[in-house]
Amino acid sequence: MEITETQEGGKAVAILDGRLDTATAGLTETRLLAMLEKGSVIADLSEVRYVSSAGLRVLLKAAKQAKATGASFAVVGLQAPVREVFEISGFDKIIPAFATRAEAAQG
Repeated sequence: MEITETQEGGKAVAILDGRLDTATAGLTETRLLAMLEKGSVIADLSEVRYVSSAGLRVLLKAAKQAKATGASFAVVGLQAPVREVFEISGFDKIIPAFATRAEAAQG
């Protein structure tokens, strides 16, 4: 998993590239939570083709931390297999998902 940090509309963006699974969940969680300590975060998952239950837990933990601190957390660029996992698990009702970073930065 590669994670690149950038900015969009005043919000931090974490661009994830790779599989979000048991092997990469720890690193991803550490990076996302560290970014959330500074404010709102958009997780760009457009290069993520697979998310396991461990990956979903990381995203849920990030969303909970954002809510607890008054920040926002959103995901963008969900590919079809990842979107399906989000919908089946009900995460699409918990974590805001947008098509683009620009939409998430405004939302």
